[in-house]
Amino acid sequence: MVNKILFWSGFGLAVRFWQLGIEMRPFLAQPWVYPIYASLGAGLGYYIQGVEDGQMRYLRETRDRLLEKRRRRAERGVEGVGNQGSAFQKEQEGLFASPKA
Repeated sequence: MVNKILFWSGFGLAVRFWQLGIEMRPFLAQPWVYPIYASLGAGLGYYIQGVEDGQMRYLRETRDRLLEKRRRRAERGVEGVGNQGSAFQKEQEGLFASPKA
């Protein structure tokens, strides 16, 4: 987590340097602005880390649900586990049809 915050802090500083370079202004004319840009970058990094953690938690929960569902289906001994298509698809031919058994 700290590495993302540090990276985005550096990114905020790089944006400030890039801005001053485009404007062709001296880098140290207003040194008090650099901590502002660094803190804005750190805030963005913290937010992105939270979003990533939320997405990973959602993916973990979804994976666990699917694995539990598969385990219960295997315990019941249900044949044909997997996506075999509908009855209509089983009778069709072509790219999206189910393979003939």
